[in-house]
Amino acid sequence: MSYLNNVVGYRKDLLSNRSVVKKNNYALLDPDGLVKNVIPGFENCDITILGSPKLGASFVDYLVTIYADGKNELGFGAEGVETLFYLLDGSLVVKAGDQSYSLHKGGFVYCPPGTKLYFHNESGEVAKAFMYKRVYMRLEGFEPYVVTGNTESMEWTIYEGMEDVLIKDFLPKDLAFDCNFHILSFKPGASHGYIETHVQEHGAYCLSGQGMYNLDNDWIPVQKGDYIFMSAYSLQACYAVGRGEDFAYVYSKDCNRDVTL
Repeated sequence: MSYLNNVVGYRKDLLSNRSVVKKNNYALLDPDGLVKNVIPGFENCDITILGSPKLGASFVDYLVTIYADGKNELGFGAEGVETLFYLLDGSLVVKAGDQSYSLHKGGFVYCPPGTKLYFHNESGEVAKAFMYKRVYMRLEGFEPYVVTGNTESMEWTIYEGMEDVLIKDFLPKDLAFDCNFHILSFKPGASHGYIETHVQEHGAYCLSGQGMYNLDNDWIPVQKGDYIFMSAYSLQACYAVGRGEDFAYVYSKDCNRDVTL
């Protein structure tokens, strides 16, 4: 089973797609249009590149389907590059440096620059993961370190005083880290408190539900499986819509650093 909606041959309907791409500003990627990429080191995997510098991001986001015995023994990451591996579904073993971790749905491993990440799906079942990499911005006197956990067991925190908007943080609030990852969840009808305008950029993968997202003052419908890129200063906010299911997404954010000139 592939989590990427590639097809073979003709479809029975007109060609259509909900994606919106405005490079260096924002983008919505409909999963129906995602294609498989060949990337050295990823064996028995379907992988697609989502956000990237070619879109206007300072980072790269990936969506990867890892079949039985799928693995990366070459290592993900490089000197000066930090990475995150977040397991959306299934279970597998991830190695960060010399340490191994058994991950299940919601499990994640953050690797600091220079620490490569390896994985192997020995479960016999298909797994799905979201991955991230970015050049780390060093801060004198601080060193990042491997962080692992599972979002399924984390407590929700009320977001900016709104009881129907909740958040989970992946990484410690520590100046050693120049980024963080969060899950933001909205009850149906909930929204951001205001339209945000900020220097940080985001890559977001929608985990559940439906929403109407304001991207640079364009209101765009989004739903589970969509990917959203939001560039620095691109206006952004959303309302959760639909019935019953919370609208939630996992996203990255650069933080804890001044702007360089």
